[in-house]
Amino acid sequence: MIQIRSATWLAFLLPVSLLGGALISQYGFGLYPCEMCMWQRWPHYAAIVLALLAFLLRSSPRSILLVVAAALSILVSGLIGGFHAGVEYGWWEGLTACATNLPAGGDLLDSIMNAPLVRCDVAPWSLFGISLAGYNFLLSAGGAILILVLAAKGRRSA
Repeated sequence: MIQIRSATWLAFLLPVSLLGGALISQYGFGLYPCEMCMWQRWPHYAAIVLALLAFLLRSSPRSILLVVAAALSILVSGLIGGFHAGVEYGWWEGLTACATNLPAGGDLLDSIMNAPLVRCDVAPWSLFGISLAGYNFLLSAGGAILILVLAAKGRRSA
């Protein structure tokens, strides 16, 4: 039972932490996301919702299915991050060219002309040669595998 509780907490805290880091880097440090960066965020949002539902239904045997679905969602984000990292490192060509975030309201032409252009094939930041997308791949894939292992152990002991 403790494995399922740990898996549920990890399925909630991992995407919250990764999204928090992405939002802090965007709004705190001006590292605007490209289109593929935004793709990586959606599965994390889904994982948070699924983990919260697993908390709400923790006494139900179906809560483990929600935890597994959250883990798979986290894994999807990691795989998108791995693909994006490969584009940044020049291992393969990406699916998109460039993207930008336009603020709501105001003059559309001014917004377009003054918006930062963010390329998907250029890493805006890296540590030890690993980009943010690369870290998302490593943390999300590793975390998803750990969640699945904990859920499987919890299911066997239940």
